[in-house]
Amino acid sequence: MKKVRIGSGAGYAGDRLEPALELIEKGNLDYISFECLAERTIAIAQKEKLKNPTKGYNELLEYRMERVLPLAWEKNVKIITNMGAANPQAGAEVISKIAKSLGIKGIRIAAVLGDDVVDNIDRYKDTLVWETGQILDKLEGDIISANAYLGAEGIVKALEMGADVVITGRVADPSIFIAPLIYEFGWERDDYKILGKGTLVGHLLECGGQSTGGYYAEPGKKDVEDLAKLGFPIAEVSEDGSFIITKVKGSGGTVTKHTLTEQLIYEIHDPANYITPDVIADFSKVEFNEVGKDVVSVTKGDGKNKTDTYKVSIGYKDCYIGEGEISYGGPGAYKRAMLAAEIVKDRLAIRNIEVEEIKYDLIGVNSLYWDYDKCYTKPEEIRLRVAARTKDRETAAKIGEEVETLYTNGPAGGGGAVKKVSEIISVASILIPKEDVHVDIKIVEVN
Repeated sequence: MKKVRIGSGAGYAGDRLEPALELIEKGNLDYISFECLAERTIAIAQKEKLKNPTKGYNELLEYRMERVLPLAWEKNVKIITNMGAANPQAGAEVISKIAKSLGIKGIRIAAVLGDDVVDNIDRYKDTLVWETGQILDKLEGDIISANAYLGAEGIVKALEMGADVVITGRVADPSIFIAPLIYEFGWERDDYKILGKGTLVGHLLECGGQSTGGYYAEPGKKDVEDLAKLGFPIAEVSEDGSFIITKVKGSGGTVTKHTLTEQLIYEIHDPANYITPDVIADFSKVEFNEVGKDVVSVTKGDGKNKTDTYKVSIGYKDCYIGEGEISYGGPGAYKRAMLAAEIVKDRLAIRNIEVEEIKYDLIGVNSLYWDYDKCYTKPEEIRLRVAARTKDRETAAKIGEEVETLYTNGPAGGGGAVKKVSEIISVASILIPKEDVHVDIKIVEVN
């Protein structure tokens, strides 16, 4: 029975490169897929594209491709990635230039287009926004991006057109892994049981080192060896959708039913109804069987008919965050930090500085769990962070100013003060009909 080996080259935009190179060099791969796109990532990329039409792709695209392309070309490994972000066409041109500079001839690079629907966003002003419960027309803030979560369709078309590298914008994370399976095995697009299994492959690979023990590790409880050299996962998939997950022999980390179980339930609200553009996958009966060291067989994935809508991720200019931080050390550090927070509160009131939301964190004490009023008396090293949401940059800047002035205005012993203002791009989600979205493929060939 024919088998296809797919490696996970990245689990997020800034992931390590060494594991991907190791996979291409030693993993006997047919494909490697780099999953590098999150909701906010593409909104920020769109912002960059607005400033410069030649930008908007992943900022590490050149760095990765300069190292990955020659090795993948040598090993006959095809590359699929969503590093195109807001500008896959420009990303394809960049890859083409890199290939030329490396003397790689005959390589075909495909850009998958069609996910960007921002020009038509006004058509959906009466559509419900998930996060707010109101219609899109009532969303506050300027919309800068709107991208539909495409499925595997465009990637499959690109592979059918002979692409060696496929770069996309917004596609569902599992789709960059299931697409080569559909292409290689000729799976029917309405065979939802097999597509459910393929989506399971993608879901277990999409987060890179999470499946090989990275996110699983906990000293003394769930020990994982050699995390500094963590290897990324490989799926070896058969035509019937059965598969194993493994990694390169000798690489760090581990592949067990436990590491894969944690990844299985990652970001899954309803395991029996995981909605993707390609299929509604059913992971509720999945079984893991350890058949060797770092080799796990995965069975009983399933699926059902897909929906007739695409999720659209909308990026919009929401607010500004003003921040200030200062540290206190030695005996009484906790009480001095608490006093500092109270001083900032009083100063904001004296200056009539109004904010939408403000948070006072004692980092290392209460910043994760919002329990500001709890009494901690033993810590001898405290860092106060004050952060507030505002609608304008000027007000946001005043937050950090007040923290910085604690230097000489008390309490005693403050040091290491920093301040900054950030413009926040927030994300909203709507559904639109699939019939409104048209996928196109642009091929760049290096001769």
